[in-house]
Amino acid sequence: MLPYGRQSIDEDDVEAVAAVLRGDWLTTGPTVTAYEEALSELAGGHPVVTCTSGTAALHAAYSGLDLRAGDEVVTTPMTFVATASGATLAGAEVVFADVDPGTGLIDPAAVEAALTERTRVVAAVDYAGHPCDYDALQPLADRVGAVTLADAAHSIGGSYRGRPVGDLADVTTFSFFPTKNLTTTEGGAVVTKDPDVARRVREFHNIGLVRDPDRFEVTDQGPWHQEVHRLGVNYRLSDVACALGLSQLRRLPRFARRRGEVFAAYGEALADLDGLALPAMQGDVNPVWHLYPVRVLDGRRAEVYTRMREAGVGVQVNYLPVYWHPAYARLGYRRGMCPNAERFYEQVLSLPMFPDLTDDDVALVVDTLRGILT
Repeated sequence: MLPYGRQSIDEDDVEAVAAVLRGDWLTTGPTVTAYEEALSELAGGHPVVTCTSGTAALHAAYSGLDLRAGDEVVTTPMTFVATASGATLAGAEVVFADVDPGTGLIDPAAVEAALTERTRVVAAVDYAGHPCDYDALQPLADRVGAVTLADAAHSIGGSYRGRPVGDLADVTTFSFFPTKNLTTTEGGAVVTKDPDVARRVREFHNIGLVRDPDRFEVTDQGPWHQEVHRLGVNYRLSDVACALGLSQLRRLPRFARRRGEVFAAYGEALADLDGLALPAMQGDVNPVWHLYPVRVLDGRRAEVYTRMREAGVGVQVNYLPVYWHPAYARLGYRRGMCPNAERFYEQVLSLPMFPDLTDDDVALVVDTLRGILT
């Protein structure tokens, strides 16, 4: 089965991990620091805190923003559930805004309609690797005193109007799952422009531990002392994982280039195929394509999904609208809230997209899809 996504691991990656295994640090140590510094350089120079997953990064980011019961987070339903569930776990109420029917990205006009005086965060998702319109979203958030959060799980290495992903929103989260643009096996990171948010994120992901003597509330202990002011969790990434991440970062430009080549090849080969809508792209972005999401028209998505997989071509559906999940349905969310997102979901199908995809692989995908739709 040709997978729809997979990691790209070479001998340099293996050696980087082996070198850490031969050393003194396995968990959080100097390699974590080096990886966070490299990510910061890529993402506009802002503070970075690595985490054990993209989901953990979202949870830590929302915690670092000090969300409370009664706060609202406006976000898209066209995403993996973690974009919303992290806010729910932090105590906020999630408000879903509809998406652009062509790109699947959150629609600034829908965001504007959803804003209230309780809105604390506008959380956008760079679906498929295409950065959102942050120049439209930021003023909307500013108007109500909210912050922008970019769920950039798909888009690390990309840019919008000349600015890198990581510099586009007040807070950004990354994912380093194996199918993403680079991997640390599992892993993620939070990028934030506010040093106070960065401190809260770092303490939250490290069990809430405070190690700054100037902030101690218990002052009669020795130099070993550390204390917890706010409860946190252990979301620390390891030196082993970050060694892989550092090695992968060196190849990110090549990964991005090959993903772009595959995107262009699909577009050229499928442009004339009836019953299929190709992914839209705005002219002011430089994406790193994590997905190639076509839309299968005329109600044939389920048929095409089944027949492609029977032919040995792995395809996937990304994503079930978040509020369709039973966990959100039980909170009172109902179908029909975001009709563009629901229509997008009913048509979308992700074709194989990863850096080691060969030209022959691309031809196999194209030929199989054309054979089903013609």
